[in-house]
Amino acid sequence: MQNPVTVEVTRGSSVESRHRGLGVVVDGSGKTLFSFGDAEAAVFPRSACKAMQALPLVESGAADAYGFGSAELAFACASHSGEDRHVEMAASMLAKAGRDVSALECGAHWSSDQATLIHQARTIDRPTALHNNCSGKHSGFVCTCVHSGAPVENYVGYDHPLQREIRDVMQGLTGAVLSADNCGTDGCSIPTYAVPLKGLAHGFAKMLTGEGLSAPRAKASRRLIDACMAEPFYVAGTGRACTRLMEVAPGKIFAKTGAEGVFVAALPDQGLAMAVKCEDGTTRAAEAMIYALISRYFENGGETQTKLMAMANREMKNWNGMHVGDVRVTDVMFA
Repeated sequence: MQNPVTVEVTRGSSVESRHRGLGVVVDGSGKTLFSFGDAEAAVFPRSACKAMQALPLVESGAADAYGFGSAELAFACASHSGEDRHVEMAASMLAKAGRDVSALECGAHWSSDQATLIHQARTIDRPTALHNNCSGKHSGFVCTCVHSGAPVENYVGYDHPLQREIRDVMQGLTGAVLSADNCGTDGCSIPTYAVPLKGLAHGFAKMLTGEGLSAPRAKASRRLIDACMAEPFYVAGTGRACTRLMEVAPGKIFAKTGAEGVFVAALPDQGLAMAVKCEDGTTRAAEAMIYALISRYFENGGETQTKLMAMANREMKNWNGMHVGDVRVTDVMFA
């Protein structure tokens, strides 16, 4: 099936660009509450599933052994901007396990956030793995390995005990069969698996509600989701979409983005979760889609919904501050 146009970008009075997308909202039982496009299509969640990948950190006892609180747990689920507090947190987590930056296998890169990049260029010669947007997740991986006695070396490998455990966790949550056949390599070098978009959303609905999970996994899942909502800065950073979303309604929205136009969210009060994918991988469209989709589940005309829709439908300005067009969601999001 052809996915519908979900986001339009205008210039003047004309539509300049169109983005097609797919999305789904489910409850803890897996019941579809709303969908558009091919919600059964397999997508790579990329970084959107980091809270799932962080479960072994909690379930192994490593998080408690190293005294990690909400900030560290949120950071283990992060795709951060490499701001100073992020870099310091990664180093601190590693130090508690007796390791340092040399243990990280995620690679190094400059920040994708312009303000942070300028700061980095002024203060350091080159970035390290601590600056990598995935250093929080990888620091959690290292801590899990050290605590459980698994080898730290090559912890990113497909056959490493930790990656096998993460594969099992994600299979249990999403209901998808994960193997080398639907495996790719993520930007930070760990395995990433293509799963049905609905399965991804259902996995987060189960993490939120505990439905269908063992008591220990349900408890660990909510601990991670609650940590992210409590410490949204450590999930992303200043001005970032995930952080802004969780600050709109503290404790009422969990949100996590992934590369190539994927976004997931979970709403504790409503007991539901959702996932979207922009077909062409554009972040601006995925963000608009998730803002609008979340807004459906807040009071019509209320403060939270108004803020979310202002984020979904936003003005574009040029370098002189002139209004030149808009990013806007289509009626598909509200059918």
